[in-house]
Amino acid sequence: MITGGTGSFGNAVLNRFLKTDIGEIRIFSRDEKKQDDMRHDFQARMPEVADKIKFYIGDVRSLESVKGAMHGVDYIFHAAALKQVPSCEFFPMEAVRTNVIGTDNVLTAAIEEGVESVICLSTDKAAYPINAMGISKAVEEKVAVARSRMSGKTKICCTRYGNVMCSRGSVIPLWIEQIKQGNPITLTEPSMTRFIMSLEEAVDLVLFAFEHGENGDLLIQKAPACTIQTQAEAVCELFGGNKEEIKVIGIRHGEKMYETLLTNEECAKAVDMGNFYRVPADNRGLNYDKYFKEGDEKRNILTEFNSNNTRRLNLEETKAKIASLSYIQEELAKMNSK
Repeated sequence: MITGGTGSFGNAVLNRFLKTDIGEIRIFSRDEKKQDDMRHDFQARMPEVADKIKFYIGDVRSLESVKGAMHGVDYIFHAAALKQVPSCEFFPMEAVRTNVIGTDNVLTAAIEEGVESVICLSTDKAAYPINAMGISKAVEEKVAVARSRMSGKTKICCTRYGNVMCSRGSVIPLWIEQIKQGNPITLTEPSMTRFIMSLEEAVDLVLFAFEHGENGDLLIQKAPACTIQTQAEAVCELFGGNKEEIKVIGIRHGEKMYETLLTNEECAKAVDMGNFYRVPADNRGLNYDKYFKEGDEKRNILTEFNSNNTRRLNLEETKAKIASLSYIQEELAKMNSK
């Protein structure tokens, strides 16, 4: 079952799953229109396997509707979330209801139904959070780790990743639309840095967590970053926009200058797994008296992993990464066919 399954991640992971021998994939979400569009899309594109997809209308905020969709499910990919920073700033309790209570409902139902594993999707905004979206996702991670301590046979893992290029509500599609309309593209702050990854890389991380994560783990993909200016210039070069006319509009509500994927505190126990970091759960008990006598002396030499100190892509590398996305190739093909 994929919660929030009609979103960008849901569509990407579904494409991957339909090529496997999985017998049934449940899409759980609130929006009947998006479900109907998705149903028609997959019936047209992949008719031979589209019958594997079953659609469930429901809301993670309702434990009853989550339970109703979960009977017989083996694995859950929990992607349902409110994830746009400004809207969560204006409606923080809505972020809490979906991202925190919704996650708790999914985990409650999964443990009761004996689901084998649940992978919860989080965000770099949950590390040192300063906005309501990031704070709600940080609490979601805490809920997942807490529930993992008493989850029985159900494995619960979290994944944390950075900005997914061309996902719904992200900035590149907005810039392409601005260029098409002959307008200057707008960016918030040129020197701001962000991790960048493709939807396929986000799916790779989630499947890595599914295969290699242990109960209570947080898994993080090592991603490169670039400045927003570099990203904007790359889109201009690809789509014929004017780099000289890029318009700076200032930072939006709740935005950071750079994002963190792994905090200094998490570095103390993080395990380097090549392309990924694994942060195991802290499963010490609540009896802290003994730690006054026996502190934990071992500490890793890793330091905070953020979008300022990771590998920084230059303009050509950023352009190549953006140009490799299927969404971009489709948009370029549309432009060239006119």
